[in-house]
Amino acid sequence: MKLLHFFLLCYIILTNVKYGKDIKMTDSDLRKKIKEIAVDHFNKDGYHGTTIRNIAGDANCSLPMVYYYFKSKKELFHEIIKNDYFELLNRLSAQVKIDNIIDYYTEFVYIINHLNDYDKKIYRLGVKVYLSFDGDDELMELMDKWEKSILPRHYRLVMPHLKNSKDGVVVVRTLVHLLENLIESIVVKNRYLPKDEIRCEISCVLRDAL
Repeated sequence: MKLLHFFLLCYIILTNVKYGKDIKMTDSDLRKKIKEIAVDHFNKDGYHGTTIRNIAGDANCSLPMVYYYFKSKKELFHEIIKNDYFELLNRLSAQVKIDNIIDYYTEFVYIINHLNDYDKKIYRLGVKVYLSFDGDDELMELMDKWEKSILPRHYRLVMPHLKNSKDGVVVVRTLVHLLENLIESIVVKNRYLPKDEIRCEISCVLRDAL
């Protein structure tokens, strides 16, 4: 196996030299570049319309070099969604440290405005898969399981702040629907939402229930 890996690496290097590709880039840099270009292609052409050949061309490397890092287009796309997208969600949640529930949700949505371009593209891909607009059956099944956890998670956050627990399910469902619309406006429609506008929308849902 080690010998096979050695010959594959030699072939990759020779192929890149033959076609004048840049082999000065470090291993991690090239892998990152391939993924960044793949994110652009997946956003523009969708999962099924994107090809490894086009990714390799824009990354200025050979096909074998892409396959050296990612066994298939599926593996590449799955890493972006399963790792990068969910890591981004966790990172955003960890940034918000506010007790007031309206301020908490306002800040969570607002900071999405200020994601860098690459993270916004990652978020956009995640939203597309979540809405079943892109991806494959395995990812859609993963998103279905994740979707079932959304209401319970928000319910646990919101319930301690509500005056009447009987209204909890309706309030949380309305809130989650609003949050999805606000986030889609930012990451899919490329709108900038001012903090006051976000707070006003969230207050309309939560104010009377708190």
